[in-house]
Amino acid sequence: MSKLRLWSLGLAGIGFVLAGAGLLMDGFPYFRQALLAASIFGAIGLGAFQATKGYQYTMWIIVAVVAGMTFPDRILHVGEFDMRNKWLILVVIQLVMFGMGIQMKVQDFTRIGVSGKGVAIGLVTQFTIMPLVGFLLTRVFDFEPEIAAGVILIGCCSSGLASNVMAYIAKANLVLSVTVTALTTIAAPIMTPFMMKVYAGTMVEVGFMEMAMEIIKIMIVPIGAGLLHDYLKSAPRSVYKAIGRASAILLLLLAVLVGGFWTFFTSSFTSVGMAIMEAFCFMLGAIPVGFGYHLLTQKLPSLDKRMPYFSMFGIVYFTAVTTAAGQQYLLEIGAVLFLAAVIHNGAGYFFGYWFSKMFGLNEYSARAMALEIGLQNGGMASGLAGSMGKLGTVGLAAAVFSPWMNISGSILANYWRRKQEREDRLNNLVKEDRSNDKKIDEEHG
Repeated sequence: MSKLRLWSLGLAGIGFVLAGAGLLMDGFPYFRQALLAASIFGAIGLGAFQATKGYQYTMWIIVAVVAGMTFPDRILHVGEFDMRNKWLILVVIQLVMFGMGIQMKVQDFTRIGVSGKGVAIGLVTQFTIMPLVGFLLTRVFDFEPEIAAGVILIGCCSSGLASNVMAYIAKANLVLSVTVTALTTIAAPIMTPFMMKVYAGTMVEVGFMEMAMEIIKIMIVPIGAGLLHDYLKSAPRSVYKAIGRASAILLLLLAVLVGGFWTFFTSSFTSVGMAIMEAFCFMLGAIPVGFGYHLLTQKLPSLDKRMPYFSMFGIVYFTAVTTAAGQQYLLEIGAVLFLAAVIHNGAGYFFGYWFSKMFGLNEYSARAMALEIGLQNGGMASGLAGSMGKLGTVGLAAAVFSPWMNISGSILANYWRRKQEREDRLNNLVKEDRSNDKKIDEEHG
């Protein structure tokens, strides 16, 4: 396998040389193919070395960007099927968030008392500073309204699971990171549409209740199903059986409702009423899904470990489709949008870290908060843009910000890890020296 990856690196190098030649020679007919092939081989080849293995996922996101830029029509349409289909987007984003949900635990939502100050800093910074930074960037760079709304949307989203992974790598305060992720997720249905209404209400139409219900559908419901699976691992037998019976009844009820009575039942609803009803039905559906998945893991114990790969695939899908849909915009403003991503992401790290230090948190907690605030939930932003039918404009910022957040987060987390390891070694040496000095003092009375 390692030989295959090494060969892939070699082929990637050849591909990039050919792509570079094609960029310089207008007559070269296979520039796009060479660039895409080189990116794919590069993503495979990064697994050849331990130092670069952690960047494979980021490289696959870059592959998705290259594919969307070089072959937009093939990415957007499979035969006559439009890959921007609303229901496909909904299912994929729910799969991504379900993968996030099964990595979380019920107790993650009960730890606010352990580090209340850190949690408060995280919630306030996440939903005030980051939307404001996004808004200021749109004033500086003067983006078109829908693209500007996408930049603000990234700032209004909660933090994602990537922040927890990076906090673990950085040897930061993982408990605080996970707790803030959990609580910002709970707050998102209220805070995200509220902040979007404040900062982007004049750029795109923002229906507060409709967006809140959409967030419940794409985030709270799948994460809730994942948490139900976690709860069932240790649930009392009587409760387990009751949830099983309830799942069967709800599944039958939803099948009857969707199968024949939905139009009749909702014919007199307003758009807000319809959004609330849909979200309620999805919440009911989370129970049989969570229970069914739990039963499936009993037959396939390795499924939990494999689910994150499905989530990764979902993010790659969103990146490819969004890039393809907004290809023309990216050709015009891609560099400026990338600069905005770097500034926004850097501001998150800066304010997360220094606000934590200002209010008395220790170094480990400050590092966790920097990663927590700097790494936004790009999947959530993509899902909301897709539900608005504006994946190629409002969703464009997520397609640019997400790869950069993965790259910068990995770099920062690995830097802090190496720094911590050096400090730990130095502290151990100091302890050994003190221990030796103490022994010498004891020997000489």
